[in-house]
Amino acid sequence: MILFDTYTYNEQEIADRVQQILSIKLNTDEERKAMSTILSCIDLTTLEGSDTSEKISTICKKARSIHEIADGLPDVAAVCFYPTFVMQAKKELEGSDVQVASVAGAFPAGQSPIEVKVQEVKFAVEEGADEIDMVISRGKMLEGDHQQVFDEIAAIKVACGKAHLKVILETGELQSLENIRKASELAINAGADFIKTSTGKIQPAATPEAFLVMADTVREYYDKTGKQIGLKPAGGVSTPEQALVYYRIVSKILGTHWLNKKLFRIGASRLTDKVIDVLK
Repeated sequence: MILFDTYTYNEQEIADRVQQILSIKLNTDEERKAMSTILSCIDLTTLEGSDTSEKISTICKKARSIHEIADGLPDVAAVCFYPTFVMQAKKELEGSDVQVASVAGAFPAGQSPIEVKVQEVKFAVEEGADEIDMVISRGKMLEGDHQQVFDEIAAIKVACGKAHLKVILETGELQSLENIRKASELAINAGADFIKTSTGKIQPAATPEAFLVMADTVREYYDKTGKQIGLKPAGGVSTPEQALVYYRIVSKILGTHWLNKKLFRIGASRLTDKVIDVLK
């Protein structure tokens, strides 16, 4: 387990850092390259109670055929569904490079016993999920029960087997930048392959300030261990301009070698078509 440095955050300083990063303008070629990378890093997502097999099929067909729309367009990185749709998605995406992610572990509230969470994760993995997006117990985090938060993530990491684990912090419910920092540390030390801002089910969802604190934590871990942890903003990232904000934060704090689908994802249901329109 890595011992992280202790920080007391000043919200204005974090906001100023975000603005400083965004003040550096990209030229036309740089912005187009960024848009192509963003498209290739999207997790094409639907997580609604009204999801149907037909809707899942439509999204899978879209995910694997974007490269056919215009020369040079990449397909998205993954699709993300509830566990009951994983097997269908795996079959429909067979032969493609698109990964199948599944939310599991009592998404989105996380208010179930760990035994229930672990069983749902195991089910999703057995159905064929390549990636699991879990939520931390925000109530326990706010109570200061950091050990339980850590233990639950660690248990779910074991249940994932070979599947990659994305840990959702739900930053909009954590109340302070210090809590976002601590949750990031706990997730990374417990085995997260990615840390992710939000479920997309509450407001505020992803914010540049929360994401910057998460990126700082990932940077410190990399400096101390040489291990790269992925980052994923999700929730409310619906325009190319918004996506570009997170792209630029990663580029500045972590470097361009983080800007690929193995280390950077964007959870989005409305973003894809808008990015395609920019690139066509």
